[in-house]
Amino acid sequence: MTSPATTATPTASTPDETWWRQASVYQVYPRSFADANGDGIGDLAGITDRVPYLASLGIEAVWLSPFYPSALADGGYDVDDYRDVDPKLGTLDDFDTMVAALHGAGIRVIVDIVPNHSSDRHAWFREALAASKGSPARDRYVFRDGTGPDGQDAPADWVSIFGGPAWTAVGDGQWYLHSFAKEQPDLNWANREVRDDFLHTLRFWSDRGVDGFRIDVAHGLSKDLGAVLPTWAELSAMPKDGSHPLWDRDDVHEIYAEWRRVFDEYTPARTAVAEAWVAADRRARYASAEGLGQAFNFDLLEADFDAGSFRSIIEFNLGLAEQSGSSTTWVFSNHDVVRHATRYALPDRSDPDEKQGGAWLLAGGAPDALDRELGLRRARAATLLELALPGSAYLYQGEELGLHEVGDIPDADRQDPAFFRNPGIDIGRDGCRVPLPWTREGSSFGFGPGGSHLPQPAWFGESSVEAEDADPGSTLNLYRRALALRGQLQSDEHLEWLETGREDVLAFRRPNGWTSVTVFTDTPYDLPAGELLLASAPVADGALTGVGTVWLRA
Repeated sequence: MTSPATTATPTASTPDETWWRQASVYQVYPRSFADANGDGIGDLAGITDRVPYLASLGIEAVWLSPFYPSALADGGYDVDDYRDVDPKLGTLDDFDTMVAALHGAGIRVIVDIVPNHSSDRHAWFREALAASKGSPARDRYVFRDGTGPDGQDAPADWVSIFGGPAWTAVGDGQWYLHSFAKEQPDLNWANREVRDDFLHTLRFWSDRGVDGFRIDVAHGLSKDLGAVLPTWAELSAMPKDGSHPLWDRDDVHEIYAEWRRVFDEYTPARTAVAEAWVAADRRARYASAEGLGQAFNFDLLEADFDAGSFRSIIEFNLGLAEQSGSSTTWVFSNHDVVRHATRYALPDRSDPDEKQGGAWLLAGGAPDALDRELGLRRARAATLLELALPGSAYLYQGEELGLHEVGDIPDADRQDPAFFRNPGIDIGRDGCRVPLPWTREGSSFGFGPGGSHLPQPAWFGESSVEAEDADPGSTLNLYRRALALRGQLQSDEHLEWLETGREDVLAFRRPNGWTSVTVFTDTPYDLPAGELLLASAPVADGALTGVGTVWLRA
């Protein structure tokens, strides 16, 4: 017996133009992927050297986190120049070489665009600091007069995302807004010059062969502060219904309509995906064909490992995709969150609003506090379920190795501004950004000829590419088999739920007779008849023996 089908309707387009709808996209955090020159920082040449590895995974695209010139006040998301490469990571020629190598391997390239804010070292911001009040240079950013004598007090008591004040004084009675770190001044998107410059940036990278863009803080660009600024309490209480002064304003979509016209100048049209932390019912506008085309949903990433939660999230997001005409996105790990093998290795949260893994990190992130084996079994099962779903799957570097979070980084080695701005509250995101282990041994486990910019734990060697490549049952080889099969089996963006008779088991069928079954507990489950294509856990006498996912073909 089956339940009603859930569908996401594809747009009418050529196959080349719709490659992104069900693509497997691998996120590279360049500074922690591979280091070719031995300075301890990953670089573009390191990515080029590892293109055969990326091709062996079977992915369809690589998404590069920022590689632009940056002081790394926020891991590269403080951009000095949107149309260049950080000299520590390479040159534009190195970028072109990397793109050519990836394209030669059949892998498309997505780059990160950070439009809400520049860095405080950007030429525009330096010009703004040197200019006077009311100047065109300052109008590119959000400057306001301070309050009190000589403007010595902040315009408002707002708090930044990273903690601490959201306004910083410049010494002449004026203050600038930074929604994140003080090194990341917010741009003024009401300024035509700002809008035109980003259109230039989109064309600059598209002309160099970039296939798509991931838009950082896509919901933050448009702002309407008014003559009188609300207090932080008033601002926090305002509904985010399209009229909020800072976040998810309806008129932000006027910006993305302009961007869409640029994307459509190319053949095939360039793609984009929004990082928009908005209410789920407002996500579809970012994913519309007239806008960015696709938007991240982080709902599975934020959910506990629970069958009922997973099913509700899947049904809801496929419904949203149908509403927008886009396809949905699925993600379990990225550069901002505790790796999912570790999240699933921790006890269930008592408070659903608690950041997953946050308490463990604040307690010191001890490896022996994890049920590592259970976490890995759950992570493998979740990934196979993800790859069986219609829509795009976004994978984060190292998850194919089953890597756990590095939770016990010494305070002296931490880099994330969230750690320094929120002591005792937020440990930061360094643990998921530790450079990858490529070999069992060596000063940086094969990351590069030198050391690594964040310390790697001793247990990394057994989770390295070298170790897992030789093990047929490794997580790496599971990912390879799954991605290869996904490419062969993927079909219409449609699934049909199957009755399992158990609340802890999810099963659905894809249009070509391919079935995915996931067991969320350690109670064995008798599988339906069919050819066993792939399993994340042992199958014995026709039963999945515990937590795991299997793919079957009738």
